Amino acid sequence: MKKSVKTALRITALVVLAILVGLSIYTVNAQRIGGNALPMPFGVGATVVLSGSMEPALSVGDLLIVVKADQYQVGDMVVYQTGGTGVVHRIIAIDGDTVTTQGDANNAPDAAISLSQIKGKVTFSIPKVGNVVNWIKSPLVTVILLAGAVFLLEGSFRKDKKKDEEQAEALKEEIRRLKNEE
Repeated sequence: MKKSVKTALRITALVVLAILVGLSIYTVNAQRIGGNALPMPFGVGATVVLSGSMEPALSVGDLLIVVKADQYQVGDMVVYQTGGTGVVHRIIAIDGDTVTTQGDANNAPDAAISLSQIKGKVTFSIPKVGNVVNWIKSPLVTVILLAGAVFLLEGSFRKDKKKDEEQAEALKEEIRRLKNEE
């Protein structure tokens, strides 16, 4: 592989790694320090379904992509925050700034909430991927993945450095040989 392509791939990998680390730090700080159950940088967030209250539409372990909306309608699946917890339920009634939600599998509606408590609307879900996300977000796995990424990047840099040193040594040897021929 050409050196410029390798360099571009390394830079891309480092940028992606930096963005992931930055978003992880932002998310952890927003959740633990700010009490924000669903941080939404740029108006988009992701969360994992933790209960069966939205069966059959959503199952435990589904990854949800949530987008902040200007308006909500009856029938929308929304994520709202109550205390430090995010809840995913469907809007069943809107009365001015008050919204009533209910889980599809629940017998009774939730207590009415303010529109301001709604974080966003569920735009799509990816079945069972949330289980993987939760596993990756565990501190031990996160550290292992970051260490592995750094190790792989450093290893590729060392391999190239060794190759460059070998080429430089071969060039020096060729120069010495040519000088001796004179």
